[in-house]
Amino acid sequence: MSNDSELSRRTFVKSGAAGAASMAVAGRAAFLTRAERILGANDRVRVAVCGVHGRGMDHVKNYSKLKNVQIAAICDVDEDILAQRVAQMEKMGIPKPARFVDVRKLLDDKSIDAISIATPNHWHSLMGIWACQAGKDVYVEKPCSHNLWEGKQFVAAAQRYNRIVQHGTQIRSATAIRDGIKKVHDGLIGDVYMARGLCFKWRNTIGHAAVEPVPTGVNYDLWTGPAPMHEFTKNRFHYNWHWFWYYGNGDMGNQGTHQMDVARWGLGVTFPNKVSAIGGHFMFDDDQETPNDLTCAFEFDLPDGKRKMMTFEVRHWISNHEAEIGTVAMGTPEPKHQAGAPALGPLSGRHNTIGDIFYGSKGYFATGDEDADTYGVWLGPDQDPQPKVHAGAEVAHFANFIDCVVSRNKDDLNAPIEEAHISMTLMHLANASYRLGRTINLSPETQQVISDPEAEMLLRDGDRGYRAPYTVPEEV
Repeated sequence: MSNDSELSRRTFVKSGAAGAASMAVAGRAAFLTRAERILGANDRVRVAVCGVHGRGMDHVKNYSKLKNVQIAAICDVDEDILAQRVAQMEKMGIPKPARFVDVRKLLDDKSIDAISIATPNHWHSLMGIWACQAGKDVYVEKPCSHNLWEGKQFVAAAQRYNRIVQHGTQIRSATAIRDGIKKVHDGLIGDVYMARGLCFKWRNTIGHAAVEPVPTGVNYDLWTGPAPMHEFTKNRFHYNWHWFWYYGNGDMGNQGTHQMDVARWGLGVTFPNKVSAIGGHFMFDDDQETPNDLTCAFEFDLPDGKRKMMTFEVRHWISNHEAEIGTVAMGTPEPKHQAGAPALGPLSGRHNTIGDIFYGSKGYFATGDEDADTYGVWLGPDQDPQPKVHAGAEVAHFANFIDCVVSRNKDDLNAPIEEAHISMTLMHLANASYRLGRTINLSPETQQVISDPEAEMLLRDGDRGYRAPYTVPEEV
């Protein structure tokens, strides 16, 4: 909290605390939240999970494994889903949580320390900013933003209100990959000049869906939130919203955000200076708007005059494995083929090839995804393979967030919002390049597009805007 607008922790304690906690200061959260006090040995961080139809239940399961966490509330726009999840949590032995349909009412509850966001992408930044303004810490699923501008606003809100904000790129907490990236930075494969992110994920057509009535119990206005209102179809709801520009960011902004983040992390770069992407929606005649094949290139000019490059590929449907990513050697389930035979294509037992490859002067290094948490190394002109390394667990990422909520030490976050925003900017720039059909040049220092007003508007969601009252604020 800043000294000019809120009481310091020391002053708060000396003043007797309770009265000072209720002081209002010009639209800011001018009280110390529970999490900002020193929590006692028996205190638990009270978390509310927002969006529990799918990914949010993974949040619930992970938090339930942490002894110093109480899942105090769940929030969803579908009242039937809320009832189902409460019953499910009771069977899991989790105390019955409070239920909310409207996140704004949840944020008014001062007993909630943190919210964990697993809603569709178009809600992530707005919900996170509102939470920061309400004095809540935030765990937000990837991507932290639906466009570049609102990502900048989210970072500003986290910093202004001194919030702990962890991004759901959980590979940052994967033990083996953290070890491997450190070795890459320490020179394992020499001078690293290029990284490749791979998102080859088996996805079928979504077909065409007719307009139909909104399901009973669903608050469709709240679900739509900042986006323009459309008539309801099943393809715009639940998982398939990923493939519509108003709500999602395609697979590059879905599965690909993990690999995009690792590629940038391992390469040791920040914002690019040039981005170009080509691709299309091939094969299927359906409602999907986003590309199912996309090839992207990023160029980074470094302060020392050197240059690095990153490529990223999205492929749906049938594809091959690369650098043993997705094969038995990288830790996938045993395939249904003869032992010792090549593990290639869908018949290998794994349809997906998801990971990153780093190229250096001494060899190359490849990671698996967050589930496998594994990496391999090939060195020298003969590409001699080194022993594979396996480890890790997803719950570590949630534990890291809670540890930082308690300690108030942002520096210990494995995936802070500031780092997340940089990686997600790469994704937004690539999608904009694809949609506009041209290369986008960026000033890394200002995060401003160079001489391209149309791209600048698109990166501020100019093709969609914000629907009142669900508006990302100009001033956070």
